[in-house]
Amino acid sequence: MIRILLFILGVVAAALGLAWFADRPGTVNVEWLGYQVETSAFVGALAVAAVVVLLLLIFAVLRYLLTRPAAIAAYARERRKQQGYDALSRGLLAIGVGDRALAQHYAGIAARSLPREPLTALLRAQAAQLKGDRGAARRAFEAMLDQPETQLLGVRGLFLEARRSNDNEAARALAEQAVKRDPKLGWGVNALFDMQAHAGDWEGALKTLAIARRNGHVEPGAANRRRAVLLTAEARDAEASGPDKALALASEALRLAPSLVPAAEIAGRILASKGESRQASRLVSRTWKLSPHPDLALVYAFAKPGEAARDRLKRVKHLASLAAGDIEGHIAIANAAIEAHDWQEARNALAPYLEGRPSARICLLMARIEGGELGDKGREREWLARALRAPRDRAWIADGYTSDRWLPVSPVTGAVDAFEWKAPVDAIGRGDDTLLIEERPERVVQVAAPALASPRTETPPLQDAGDVVEVGAAEGRDGQGWEARQSKSAAEATTRSTAEQRLKPAIFVPARPPDDPGVAQTETDESPTSLERLRAAQIR
Repeated sequence: MIRILLFILGVVAAALGLAWFADRPGTVNVEWLGYQVETSAFVGALAVAAVVVLLLLIFAVLRYLLTRPAAIAAYARERRKQQGYDALSRGLLAIGVGDRALAQHYAGIAARSLPREPLTALLRAQAAQLKGDRGAARRAFEAMLDQPETQLLGVRGLFLEARRSNDNEAARALAEQAVKRDPKLGWGVNALFDMQAHAGDWEGALKTLAIARRNGHVEPGAANRRRAVLLTAEARDAEASGPDKALALASEALRLAPSLVPAAEIAGRILASKGESRQASRLVSRTWKLSPHPDLALVYAFAKPGEAARDRLKRVKHLASLAAGDIEGHIAIANAAIEAHDWQEARNALAPYLEGRPSARICLLMARIEGGELGDKGREREWLARALRAPRDRAWIADGYTSDRWLPVSPVTGAVDAFEWKAPVDAIGRGDDTLLIEERPERVVQVAAPALASPRTETPPLQDAGDVVEVGAAEGRDGQGWEARQSKSAAEATTRSTAEQRLKPAIFVPARPPDDPGVAQTETDESPTSLERLRAAQIR
């Protein structure tokens, strides 16, 4: 609209100018190079205008001719740039669908058209990875380190290549470099934390965890739990050389995660060894209310060194009352009662769990009661036989891996705080033969399930020494007799081989604190006498 208005104004101005010239006639004389030209003023004005227009046209033509090469070059560059971006788009789509040949083709076009574009380097690297050429991919990522805008992209690519090549040292160095350059990148912080924890570098993992929490990579609650786990792991390593440091670390871990059983166990054991039995008992009882565990019951029972077995039974009964209804409390009472030779108390503690299919620990405790109270070897062997196919008890399990003790990191995935105290999934609701382990301070007794009747039928007593396999040093008074039985028949050898292959921990009896001077004074379920009695009943 404005342009039309300006055009109309221009036409009006030209008409008024021409009318002005027409109303004022005159002559114009020009003498130049011997020539004389005489004309009217109106014609002279038109001649001057025509000369100006001609000069402008000549200037425009010359300018057009002089600027054509640059314009042609700019057009070529723009066309090549457009081709490069098109190749990038199509190449990334080819990467997404897994078309290796097409990705390589478009990566070459993009490299020729856009050699300095960051996405070109990424496309080349990913095309090399898709092709399986790790050397080319590594060179592409290394080339990214030369440009500031692609440095972190190159670091991440080299990190992933190092992880694929199982070069943990290089991967850790690259993760540290990424965290140093930009701690706001979650992948670098999380990867460095996992690798430090998996390598047992608890102090480094704690520092990285602080960085992750400061930059919002982990929730505050999860950060506190992870810190507690790392402090507990550090306390466990420092317990032998620096008990005071271990106690401080375990106490801080309990402040962050009051239900963390290993931290309470370490702190209670150290306090008991220092003679602070009351403080140790309070600490263990607080954690027991949240997470009943046999290790806590053991520490609580021996918190007062030199205490009689009857007194320990009273202490354990008080601890069990703090988490009434939990099976760990009843098992702890049964263990303490057996040590005190209070057989009726032990039976009463286990009575609610004898119906149906009691767990392996219940069966083993009943075997000890039958053998210790009445000396009934038949009943003892019957309970031992039932223990062979009994459901497995709770244990420390993470990612399908069962451990005889708590570990801060899963050996399968490397995840922190992965272990849980629970029953194995494959043992829930099943009646098939299982393999049980009862871990002792000096030896491991391994019991293999014999090929008996259906799990749903009543289990007959053991008939033969071939029903039991013992793995480890042939110690004790029956060592030579067991060696003679070991080659009794080919069927027994096959049973032993199968049992070793199917080894799955199920029952774990934690060792007592080595610093407790009262342990050796009273016979317990871990004493050599109890173990020899169980072993003699099994191989009979």
